[in-house]
Amino acid sequence: MAFGRRNDEEIVTEETKIWECTSDECKGWMRDNFKSSEKPLCPLCKSEMKETTKMLQVVHNYNKNLV
Repeated sequence: MAFGRRNDEEIVTEETKIWECTSDECKGWMRDNFKSSEKPLCPLCKSEMKETTKMLQVVHNYNKNLV
């Protein structure tokens, strides 16, 4: 039965570079390796974004070189 089983796989986190929206009303952010331009705009409100870091689960973007 799968109901009582616990996920034994460890979640790997690391400090990740992100872009965070500068608007006070918006909580938008994106990982640096998923941005679509050198200095991205917020995809939610189109405000400028600033570079910062956050502890996140490791996610690889294998299509990064296709942009």
